[in-house]
Formats: sequence, structure tokens, C-alpha cells
Amino acid sequence: MHAHGHEHDPGGHAGHSHGVAADTDRRWLAAALGLIAVFMTAEVTVGVVAGSLALISDAAHMLTDAASIVLALVAMRLAARPARGGFTYGLKRAEILSAQANGLTLLLLGAWLAYEAVRRLIDPPQVAGGPMLATALVGIVVNVTAAWCISKANRTSLNVEGAYQHVLNDLFAFIGTAAAAFVVLLTGADRADPVATLVVVALMAKAAYGLLRDSGRIFLEAAPADVDPDLLGDRLVARPDVVEVHDLHVWQITSGQAALSAHVLVETGGDCHAVRRDLEQLLRHDYGITHTTLQVDHAPEQVLQVALPGDRTGAGDPGHCEAPHGPVHREEPHPH
Repeated sequence: MHAHGHEHDPGGHAGHSHGVAADTDRRWLAAALGLIAVFMTAEVTVGVVAGSLALISDAAHMLTDAASIVLALVAMRLAARPARGGFTYGLKRAEILSAQANGLTLLLLGAWLAYEAVRRLIDPPQVAGGPMLATALVGIVVNVTAAWCISKANRTSLNVEGAYQHVLNDLFAFIGTAAAAFVVLLTGADRADPVATLVVVALMAKAAYGLLRDSGRIFLEAAPADVDPDLLGDRLVARPDVVEVHDLHVWQITSGQAALSAHVLVETGGDCHAVRRDLEQLLRHDYGITHTTLQVDHAPEQVLQVALPGDRTGAGDPGHCEAPHGPVHREEPHPH
């Protein structure tokens, strides 16, 4: 029996291709941050003077926009540091922490705004529609520009996507605020202001759920959303000379960078190196997984014998693989 272990990760950045350089990403994010910070300061003043909760909520949301971009910039610098010491993957998951922070701030801010909006629906204060409308229209322009800046960065990163979702939700908020201001000016219905706020809260909750779900999958080391591990195992075992695949694990190191490990058994007399190269090519070409660790062995005699579907003989044979994880994939029916 011959054992062959292999890891392949060209450039150490497999499957995490950036359309633009990291420095360029940072410049676009910094430009968006400057726009948001300047406008947010002016908006708080107008919101207090006009008595508009929608404007104040937009300003508070813009504060979280700014914080999300700062987190993104810090996380990008941490993720760029080389692997060393106990951090064998480096600090690549710093960006996932940032994405989770963005999702949580959206939820918490949304809860506070929902409470304030309901309170104002019950007892609506007077709202100055003119300043509210003017500020909202300027806010739309500012957020469109900021969203465009962030969209030029690498949005395959959950970190950048989190900042983008913050700004995009703020854009929707300003559109809602502008609509509410029109209603206030035309009809004097001050309740339009908190109603617009509740619409924005719903959008914030939706964006927060998406960020927390995607970042949570990475922290729990789930397979990428577009990869079914069972179907992947069936494809691997269907390759020439492959008898069995078990201990198959596929997970994400960070957004856009998947890794895979598996134990592969090859027919007696089969070329283990050729099989490994063939499997790596399949994973790279069809799944974009280039960070792989494949242990390739010749199959023990028991595995080569005819076995009943689901029989784990061989995989559970002492000395071969004492504690196999997950289903055993063979060219026969097996549980999924």
C-alpha cells in the first residue's frame, strides 16, 4: 500500500480572485467613507431642526455605513498579512468577523428604529417637510455615489459586500424619506415619516439576515452554497481507477476561497499520482477549488471484494481509517 498526501494552493490565494488590486479596493472604500462622513454630519443637524425621525434614522444608518467601511478597511489589512505562528491560514477570516459585525449592527439599529417609528405612529410630532425633502434628495445622490465607489471594489468578499449592503440600504432609506417628505408637504400627514422608517427597517433586516447567514456558514465550516458534498463525492468516485472516497470535507477558509480534503482509494495497480492529478483537475475546472489535500492509497483487499450497499468494510478497517467521517462513496448505491 502506498500513501500519497498532496496540497495544492498556487499563490496561496486560490479561488479568491480580485478583479482589482487590494490597494485599489481600499481607495474606493476610503472615497465612499469620506462622502458619507461629510454628509452625515450635515444630515444630523437638519434632522434635529426639521424634527424628522426618518432623517435622524438615515443619519444613524450612515454612521453604521461609516463604521462598516472602517471595519472593512481594517479587516482587509489584517487578511493581507501572511500566515505565521498558530495562524496557519493567516487572518483571512478577519473579514468574516467584519461581515458579522455589519449584520449585527443592521439588526440592532433596525430594532431601535422600529421602536421609535411605532412610538411616533402613536403620537406623531410635527415634521418640516421642506428641509426633510431637500436633505433626502441630496442623500440619494451621496449614497448612489458611495454605492458606486464600493461596487468598484471586490464584492466577492463578504467584508466588502457587507459595507455595500449598508450603503445600498441607506440609499433605499433616503428614497423612502423623500417619498414621505412629499406626502408631508402635500397632505400634512406627519405619520408618513415613521411609516417610511418602518419600510427601511424591513430592508435592513433582510440585508442583515443575508450577511449573518453567509458569514455563519463560513464560521461553521459548511460547504460553499453552490457545492453539494454528496454529489461531489459521487463525481470523484466515478473517475477512472477510483474505488472509494471517504472522509470528504469541503469548506470555506474565507469568502470566495474554498478548501477540500479527502481520502481516496485506488485500484490495485492503479497510478495514485495520475489519479490525484485527475481529481485535482476536475476540482479546479468544475468547482474552482484549487486548495486541496488528497490522501491517495491503494485499496485494501476487502474494499475490492463485492460488498453490500452501505457496507463500510475497508473504510472502517483498523489501521486503514479508524474514525471515518461522513458517507463512504463507491460506484454503487449508498445513503446520502
